[in-house]
Amino acid sequence: EMLLFALVFIAILIRAEEPTCERWGHAHPPLFMKKGDVIIGGIFSFHYTLENKLLFDSNLIQRLEDFQIAATMMFTIDEINNRRDILPNISLGYRIYDSCGSTRTAVRSALELMSNAEGNFSESCLRSSVHAIVGHSASSPTIAIARAVGYSASCECLSNRQDFPTFFRTIPSDYYQSRALAQLVKQFGWTWVGTIRTDTDYGNNGMATFLYVAQQEGICIEYSELIHYANPREKFLKVVEVIKMSTSKVIVAFTFDFDLNVLIKELLQQNVTGLQWIGSEAWISSRAIATKENFRVLGGAIGFAVRNSAIPGLKEYILNIHPSFSPGWNEFWQDVFKCSLNSQENTTSCTLSENLRQVSNDYTNLSVLRINYNMYKLQFFKIFIHLKVLHYLKMVNFSTLNGEDIYFDKNGDPVARYELVNWQINKEGLVQYIPNTEIFILFLKVPKSICSDSCPAGTRKAAQKGKPICCFDCVPCSEGEINNITDACVLKDIEFLSYAEIISLVLEAFSFFGASTTTAVMVVFYKHKETPIVKANNSELSFLLLFALTLCFLCSLAFIGEPTQWSCMLRHTAFGISFVLCISCVLGKTIVVLMAFRWFGPTQQRLTVCTFTAIQVLICTLWLSISPPSPIRNMKYFTEKIILECDIGSGIAFYSVLGYIGFLSVLCFVLAFLARKLPDNFNEAKFITFSMLTFCAVWVTFIPAYISSPGKYTVAVEIFAILASSFGLLSCIFVPKCYIILFRPENNSKKHLMGKMASKSL
Repeated sequence: EMLLFALVFIAILIRAEEPTCERWGHAHPPLFMKKGDVIIGGIFSFHYTLENKLLFDSNLIQRLEDFQIAATMMFTIDEINNRRDILPNISLGYRIYDSCGSTRTAVRSALELMSNAEGNFSESCLRSSVHAIVGHSASSPTIAIARAVGYSASCECLSNRQDFPTFFRTIPSDYYQSRALAQLVKQFGWTWVGTIRTDTDYGNNGMATFLYVAQQEGICIEYSELIHYANPREKFLKVVEVIKMSTSKVIVAFTFDFDLNVLIKELLQQNVTGLQWIGSEAWISSRAIATKENFRVLGGAIGFAVRNSAIPGLKEYILNIHPSFSPGWNEFWQDVFKCSLNSQENTTSCTLSENLRQVSNDYTNLSVLRINYNMYKLQFFKIFIHLKVLHYLKMVNFSTLNGEDIYFDKNGDPVARYELVNWQINKEGLVQYIPNTEIFILFLKVPKSICSDSCPAGTRKAAQKGKPICCFDCVPCSEGEINNITDACVLKDIEFLSYAEIISLVLEAFSFFGASTTTAVMVVFYKHKETPIVKANNSELSFLLLFALTLCFLCSLAFIGEPTQWSCMLRHTAFGISFVLCISCVLGKTIVVLMAFRWFGPTQQRLTVCTFTAIQVLICTLWLSISPPSPIRNMKYFTEKIILECDIGSGIAFYSVLGYIGFLSVLCFVLAFLARKLPDNFNEAKFITFSMLTFCAVWVTFIPAYISSPGKYTVAVEIFAILASSFGLLSCIFVPKCYIILFRPENNSKKHLMGKMASKSL
């Protein structure tokens, strides 16, 4: 929290049940005072010391920023007094104390403010002379003061209305900042970061919220270190060593500027640079730490700062401050101009003509007024001297001159407004804060901060024992897995020709259509079995051929669906036997045509068909017995999916089945070709020739298509070849006969078949 100073109005309630108040010793007098009808208290850290000695001595270090903020408070109160539209007939005064960076001194100052003007507690248990307190710049003193009197800073813990019912603040709660910082880290893809926090309520509570949100966002923390400006140097050196040994390149620092400044000095001494710093508002826009020297370590830092806004008239007021205004400015004056207001040896005396306009330091620098602007909001709150002041504060809702809406939520917090700023250095060598959208233009090359790189193709994450989830090894994916998503292996898609696919539905439709058509032809032949055309074409072989064609159409269904042990054995054997039976019948019909005048009778026909078919059955039986087809997961052709298919088992058996079908087909074609010149009306050899020509053409074309088709389409091509060849046989052999039977019955006579026998010879 950059302490964007919280403005807290305390309702001083009558507490009759507490008859006495215990006082903590004697507090030092206020540094600045002004009388008024209503007194506003102020507690700031004008000094601090590394030894944390609560003494006003030469070892104390001045914080010029707090002097500037105190001057802003005085300016605001003077402006309220000079305006007639805010508090007419009421004057405001102030009593401003120095906490010296100490929680104990801050609480003691708060109790002093609650006493009466003379510093007595006799009446203060009933009514305080101070009606509001402005400050403090740190959450730990704020919490201590809040428990005593009701107070505020940016710590999220102060939003608890049970513990702190009387506090309100003009700066956002760290509840929002911590979450915003986690989202900022996530936005840049930094999953491996270190954290540093100040060992106070501000740092501990703010970082706890950040760590909680970061874990939800998948951000891992390599280390989390504590710092405090009062710690011995050894502790800071230990933190430096942790940073040097770490592998993360991003540090999230939830600290005060004076705490971080001590660490930065140690990092500079050991030349620890090149890290990306993410800062909380307490230091990211602090002028005290934004030096050219510190830029070597903090250059490029980004973080959230409260809203910056101009304050009309403040510059003149700040630069016109003079020791004659109040003795509280004496020490400040002496420190700025390196002179003495008291006569001392070896010391230059102050002339009081020194001019702050000729000085450039954190006090006179008014380019960033983030804290001051929240202080300036004081003039827009009307002060109600009433026991029910809390009631009125809860209903506050107005707009500032800059158009900012001011109101409190149920926890006494204002609307959270931040500016995203980035540290860059200008041509003059001064650190400047680049706001909001310009930051992402500067980050053309975003720093990389991850524990482990994403796993390459074919591997997955494997957690490293004892380390956060962001640290992992990459191990190969298991068989059947693929990492198509980063860092993880998932099961590959399994591909096969399923029944529900469009191409399968089309093939199934043609299969059933072919089987149904063949059955219809069989019915037609059965009803007209006594007609000359059926008898002349050997009705027994015709019926057997139609039955074989039906099996050919139906066996294609065995190729669809997920391959199993039984389906793999069935599809190839059913295909082989059905087609051999079919070709055997066609071959028998061809021989009948050739042997028409040599009486190749039914017995010889049956014996021929059975013999040819038995040979194929024997081959298939040996195939299934020795090395049957079986389902396999083919992962060779595609890296992203598994082809579930049937392995042929024995290659010799598989090619024997196909070779035997091919042999019978060629034999049938040759014989039919020789019989093509027999008398036309009696001869069906030319139809058999054409059918076998179609059959052979389909299967010759099938070979390159089968080889080139990937995955499930290989099976689809095979089914297409089965159906196409089956339709070829059915169409060429039986369609002409069915046409005569159904549409030209006058030609279905023995006279017609024998009447036109020409004198053609073989």
